[in-house]
Amino acid sequence: MHMKLNELNKVTSGLLSTKKMPVLFIGHGHPMNAILDNSFTQRLERLGQEMEKPSAILMVSAHWETSGTYVSTNPWPKTIYGFGNFDDRLFEVKYEPQGSPEFAKQVQEMVSTAHVKEDPDMGLNHGAWTVLKHIYPNADIPVFQLSMDHRQEPNYHYQLAQELKEPRKKGVLIIGNGNIVHNLYKLNWRDIDATPHDWNLEFDHLVKDYLNHHRFSELVNYHDLGNAALLSIPTNDHYLPMLYSIGLADSTDEIEHIYEGYQYAGLSMRCFKIG
Repeated sequence: MHMKLNELNKVTSGLLSTKKMPVLFIGHGHPMNAILDNSFTQRLERLGQEMEKPSAILMVSAHWETSGTYVSTNPWPKTIYGFGNFDDRLFEVKYEPQGSPEFAKQVQEMVSTAHVKEDPDMGLNHGAWTVLKHIYPNADIPVFQLSMDHRQEPNYHYQLAQELKEPRKKGVLIIGNGNIVHNLYKLNWRDIDATPHDWNLEFDHLVKDYLNHHRFSELVNYHDLGNAALLSIPTNDHYLPMLYSIGLADSTDEIEHIYEGYQYAGLSMRCFKIG
């Protein structure tokens, strides 16, 4: 069902007016980054200081895949520890900002290409909190999440994101977080600073070039980008959040690469800001 302009205005009238917020893509990497002090986490800390404080944050994370598309309406999402026992210190971290049911329901009404359902119980998954604890350590900004329908093709996710541009004008910071290169089968688990695989470098640099030139359709159709792409994306759960980020870009938006790096040989930690 397509919304008329006056209906869309009603939906967004409750959002605080502000200048257009940027869009982020954060390559979050290993959960241990939540408690590490390294060049990646230090850059996230500076990022939170550089940007205007948003009214709310919408996260599209690699770690919330569902059958169908859902938005979290939980007013007080709890920290989810959806990983193995890498380090007991991870389970001592609590990052529990309030949710934003009002913003979530407004976003729900904006989407016409899919039936977005409510999830009133969803907590905050580690793809979100391991990043946000560095960017906004005080947990004083409402956070809600949009799930990714794992049954859908990449273009579905890219097109859905294009319907979420209006909240950018109303103070909502939208963050896609996963990894452009994420191959768990090819990681060097013993060394976080291991030399990245050649195919990791090749695909990461290719994506950077396509981002710089707004060649988004090629990134959506990543299956056509050769063997380096196939090795970099054995499953697309970590890649799809990037398609949400670029789907939110306007033609006039500049793209800034705010962090470039690699971990465990098989991860690209590239992060970029749109607008």
